[in-house]
Amino acid sequence: MRVNVGGDPERDDSGLPPVDVVIPDDARELDRDVQAYQRELRALRRRQRASRLRGPLTRDGMVLPLLAACLVLALITSTLLIMFAADQTGLPAMPGHVAAGPAARPHAHPARSRPATGPGGGLLPAALLIIGRARVPMRAVAAASPSVLALIPLACQCAAALRQLGNEAAAAHVRLFLVGTGGAMAQVPALAAQAGQSPAQVAEDPGNVLGATYRPAGLTAILVSRGGSVASVARDLPRSQQLDLAASLRQLSPARP
Repeated sequence: MRVNVGGDPERDDSGLPPVDVVIPDDARELDRDVQAYQRELRALRRRQRASRLRGPLTRDGMVLPLLAACLVLALITSTLLIMFAADQTGLPAMPGHVAAGPAARPHAHPARSRPATGPGGGLLPAALLIIGRARVPMRAVAAASPSVLALIPLACQCAAALRQLGNEAAAAHVRLFLVGTGGAMAQVPALAAQAGQSPAQVAEDPGNVLGATYRPAGLTAILVSRGGSVASVARDLPRSQQLDLAASLRQLSPARP
């Protein structure tokens, strides 16, 4: 580069733009420029370091690793849930996994179902009778010994039939209960006295559960074996001759030695 005496730059042969060149007399005058240049270099290096540190946190630098970690965690969690669910519900376990629950018993006997409610070997209904002032479960009446539940109809002229039934039950060692419900209950204590039965043998069926279950006709006797299962039902006594009631009562209570 060439410089005119007046200080105006001229173009050289290389085609570079004109530049004013000032050459100081003392090099120490350039200290401020050198220090400023070094400060700019240090600031530039600080910005570059900060940009390298913030780089993973900006744009997609941190999002992709987080997504990958979440997917791996979800896969591990779902696998563990499937393994535990297979152990508890009996589903086939995953390969290489041994069920931690108790081993199934191949020779376990099926649960024995209890007889259904109703006649012909069924249990008495799960209802309550009022005997005296106490509420007693129907099945508890015959829990210790066989019994006969005589269902008293409304306006029953059956004192003689009840007396005969009481004698046959006593001979067979079977307890007799006179059961009334609703409006028929008012006459039951008097019928018990006429038949020679104790007031403790008078029972009330407040919900008419026995009537709804066994469909009585006239004076009806429900013969109950020990434990509360119904052996047979005799309706319309004493006119009905469907069965030998005395023999049936003896079958409820086996002969004593």
